[in-house]
Amino acid sequence: MKVQLKNATPASEIQLSDAAFGRAYNEALVHQVVTAYMAAGRAGTKAQKSRAEVRGGGKKPWSQKGTGQARAGSIRSPIWVGGGRAFAAKPRDFSQKVNRKMYRAAMQTMVSQLVRQDRLVAVESIELAAPRTKLLTAKLAEFGLTRALILVEAYEEKLFLAARNVPHVEVMAVSALDPLSLVKHDKVVATVGALKLLDQRLGGANE
Repeated sequence: MKVQLKNATPASEIQLSDAAFGRAYNEALVHQVVTAYMAAGRAGTKAQKSRAEVRGGGKKPWSQKGTGQARAGSIRSPIWVGGGRAFAAKPRDFSQKVNRKMYRAAMQTMVSQLVRQDRLVAVESIELAAPRTKLLTAKLAEFGLTRALILVEAYEEKLFLAARNVPHVEVMAVSALDPLSLVKHDKVVATVGALKLLDQRLGGANE
């Protein structure tokens, strides 16, 4: 598969493997992997006390009959202020199992969909003279973009610093790429080096 480079002089293109960038879209798989990724980010540390764990309440507040009040057995009942929770939350693990073949297939189908929908902008490189927000926005304007995920081969300090204050613009190295970032951004700007590295990571035989 060949992808045209944006604003390249002279016009040129990059060759990418069909295994990584030509896979049919699988919506159910993408949904499962993205959901699992988001679930894995949940702390799962919320904890509340049930009525058995709240201190006090051992004595019956008042007599069962004759007071004119509703009968009560404990001041730590869930309907009392300061009482325990009826269905107390406990620490839990929200992670979902996703094997490597499923994860790789989902990433392949997502990047393939970017190419099919013309949402992938391939560029030779993105170099800034200084870590200035104005320089980055001007660079994106050359591609007709105001918001995008910028995918680079490795960490570039000037680029990362320049993007910190630009809303809806995120810079990410290929090694840190995740499913949520791919579905969250409408456009992905990727350098040639990043695309080759991504092709190498996703284009191999499934394990």
